[in-house]
Amino acid sequence: MSSVSELACYTLIHNPAETEAPNEQQLKHDLEHGDARVKANALKKLIQLVLNGERLPGLLMTIIRFVLPSSDHQIKKLLLIFWEIWPKTSPDGKLLHEMILVCDAYRKDLQHPNEFIRGSTLRFLCKLKESELLEPLMPSIRGCLDHRHAYVRRNAVMAIYTIYRNFEALIPDAPELIHNYLEGELDASCKRNAFMMLIHADRERALDYLSTCIDQVNEFNDILQLVIVELVYKECYANPSERARFIRCIYNLLNSSSPSVRYEAAGTLVTLSSTQAAVKAASQAYIELIVRESDNNVKLIVLDRLTALKGTPAHEKVLQELVMDILRVLGSPDLEVRKKTLSLVLELVNSRNVDEVVLVLKKEVASTSTGGTATEGGDRAGYRQALVKTLHTTSIKFPAVASTVVPLLLEFLSDSDESTAEGVLVFVREAVQTYPQLKTHVVAKLLEVFSQIKFLNIHRATLWILGEYCTSVEDISRVLTVVRATLGEIPLVDSELRKAANSDESDSGSSDPSESVRTLVTAHGTYATQSAFTAAPVSNKEKIPPLRSYLLDGDFFIASSLASTLTKLCVRYLALMTDQQSKNAFCAESMLIIASILHLGKSGIPKKAISQDDVERLSVCLRVLCERCEVVGGVFGEKSRQVLADMISLNQQSTASSSKSEPSAVSVQADELIHFVVLAGQRDEVKENVYDASLLSATGPIGGKEGKSNQLSKVVQLTGFSDPVYAEAYVNVNQYDIVLDVLVVNQTGDTLQGLQLELATLGDLKLVEKPMPCTVGPHDFVNIKASIKVSSTENGIIFGNIVYDIVGSTADRNCVVLNNIHIDIMDYIQPESCTDAEFRKMWAEFEWENKIAVATNIGDLEAYLEHILQSTNMNCLTPKQALSGECGFLAANLYARSIFGEDALANVSVEKPPGSNQSVTGHIRIRAKTQGMALSLGDKINLSQKTTGN
Repeated sequence: MSSVSELACYTLIHNPAETEAPNEQQLKHDLEHGDARVKANALKKLIQLVLNGERLPGLLMTIIRFVLPSSDHQIKKLLLIFWEIWPKTSPDGKLLHEMILVCDAYRKDLQHPNEFIRGSTLRFLCKLKESELLEPLMPSIRGCLDHRHAYVRRNAVMAIYTIYRNFEALIPDAPELIHNYLEGELDASCKRNAFMMLIHADRERALDYLSTCIDQVNEFNDILQLVIVELVYKECYANPSERARFIRCIYNLLNSSSPSVRYEAAGTLVTLSSTQAAVKAASQAYIELIVRESDNNVKLIVLDRLTALKGTPAHEKVLQELVMDILRVLGSPDLEVRKKTLSLVLELVNSRNVDEVVLVLKKEVASTSTGGTATEGGDRAGYRQALVKTLHTTSIKFPAVASTVVPLLLEFLSDSDESTAEGVLVFVREAVQTYPQLKTHVVAKLLEVFSQIKFLNIHRATLWILGEYCTSVEDISRVLTVVRATLGEIPLVDSELRKAANSDESDSGSSDPSESVRTLVTAHGTYATQSAFTAAPVSNKEKIPPLRSYLLDGDFFIASSLASTLTKLCVRYLALMTDQQSKNAFCAESMLIIASILHLGKSGIPKKAISQDDVERLSVCLRVLCERCEVVGGVFGEKSRQVLADMISLNQQSTASSSKSEPSAVSVQADELIHFVVLAGQRDEVKENVYDASLLSATGPIGGKEGKSNQLSKVVQLTGFSDPVYAEAYVNVNQYDIVLDVLVVNQTGDTLQGLQLELATLGDLKLVEKPMPCTVGPHDFVNIKASIKVSSTENGIIFGNIVYDIVGSTADRNCVVLNNIHIDIMDYIQPESCTDAEFRKMWAEFEWENKIAVATNIGDLEAYLEHILQSTNMNCLTPKQALSGECGFLAANLYARSIFGEDALANVSVEKPPGSNQSVTGHIRIRAKTQGMALSLGDKINLSQKTTGN
């Protein structure tokens, strides 16, 4: 931050805005006769007035005579700011004579015994733009290089560098001087500044110095090592032949004690060399940084670098050899770091290292179940879920390891975390369909843990798997036994009525009651005793089998699954058995269970009555078992498994297509002309091509995909062409802020002083800092930048005005009102993907919902869905194959995520009424965690519907 900015902050905090007119005589009196405190306050006020555009030339000699000789440190600080902003030239451009006295004062300060005064004066000289003032001070500046204090020497180097860059004639031997100084300097900060100057002023001298001490690079301070890395990168990039000369230096810096140096050295090494040795050394440095650093942000940043390194095929092979080292990062307690590590490992696993990777992942899964050190301080359930998902994907890619993974994961079906158990069951369902050799073990394990499962959804899915893949007589019999055990006594209604009757009898005739007696005062003032016999409540909830408890709670959807499972098992049992008596017994018992559940649902005993859909499902199953029709039995026995196989195939195709579509395909015609940009100076047509390319980069592709914004579309006109001040803004939306680059043009013949851009925001936007006022000459222009912080995904408006004064005018302050800048929510939303389970979980958790009615003139269902996807930047989670075909309605799930990590869900339910000219009707439901996200996305959809064409 410059001194002017520091003063502005200081004055805003400690000195409120002045409302009185400037009193030059009062200021002069305070500066001449006041003590140090009064002079400092007067000098602050004078600086404020100068910054506001006031001209007080009569006070210049007063400052020189009475303030400049002061030895007070606060006054000297203020004087540095004062001389930085005070005009040093006359209107004709010549240096003021009074500045010679100022120059002499600062020559004395450069020889002052106090090192702080010397150093601050040298810093001030870096900001002077008048060579006449600097020329007499050069001997004193050179002398500061030999000062005993490093603060003075460090600032002297920077002053020499600045003067050499701006006025080379004042010190033409600066590179040689600094080179000689660098050889004898011992302080790290001074060496860093000197070396930095040589890099920018005379790179050859910097390289010569580096060559003399290249073996001692590891002994340097980290700030100097960072500069050396920068020099080597620039030199090797400009002169590739020098890589062999300095590549060893970068290798040495990989062993630096500073993490920042190792990080920069690794990045430079990969940029300069693509050999396997270099990539391996850099990757190992990255991995060590991740393992040793405690800051999770650092871990995530370096993991991103490793992921980017994997993008090159040659580098990916090297990283595959280091995958076991990358797995060391799983020791971090942060869940986000672990998830990103698992994602990277999943992309690097191959047939050679898959066994070792799976072994490590299995150990991690085991540690999550025992609560070992690997999970302390972290989200154990989330980590276990990520491990299960990784093992699932690995088993799909490498079927050979599935036999070792499935038995371990089956242990987690009875896990207390529903998400983990659901992920395991999805994996098991896919594994048993894909790998038939695992069927026997999976079925046996499912029957073993069936009674220990804690969640209804897991029980329901387990019943489906058992009904599909129990193909032997023994397994089918065991399933019926397990169902009877988890369902309890049958018939259900009779047993429940009997339990209720027994409970009433035990309550009335309890053999071991507890009596409580207390004394009461009646309304008449007499005393009476009250006795109460109570029995300890008996909790029957724990004794109720799981399936029975679901039914008593009114969850009859699992009854439909149970009926379908029993029907499938009966159909298969009838085909396997030859004994008619056994067939009839099995079918009768299954029908008894289904009929008993149906009776229970209509009895009124459960908390919720059975739905009509479930009644129809149970009735159909009873009828199938009763009639034993082969055609209907074939539907129960074969169709479900075929649907599962189709779904698994569809998911695999979707995953493969999404992975292939990541790199953008570039189509080049075989006979297309090749234009060499290096020949642009010799061929006119190539010049035109370069011009066209630059124009294309600004305007965007002509005829490109609809919705792609170009650079010029980000320019917003703020005022009219006839206004005295014309303004336009380039709106650049970054990840967490909006940068406005405002061009202000003075269209008058007057000088505008104190011109200030005043902005305000509406929505979840916040102005970071107020733009500084400036002075604009006649028909001149100025660029003003303003930064606005964004904290959430929400539509916002930026508005304001430009105020200014005209030099010599006595009128009031002028004001030009600006047009509003609308910040679109689409700048923050990016399409993302998630699983169906994650979508359902977020849909249930998010509390803000916005329901949008479809009002469009689009007549095709798929065309309308594509229009919504383009308008909202959302991704369609429903597979395209499921949306295709002749149908009068369409339902699809959409998902997107903002750059702030906010999730947005949408469900499109539309239909096309009968008739060829009818438009699509229906509604769109949006759910988000925040109200602003849901409302803004709904407004965007409503607006896009109004602008649709036929």
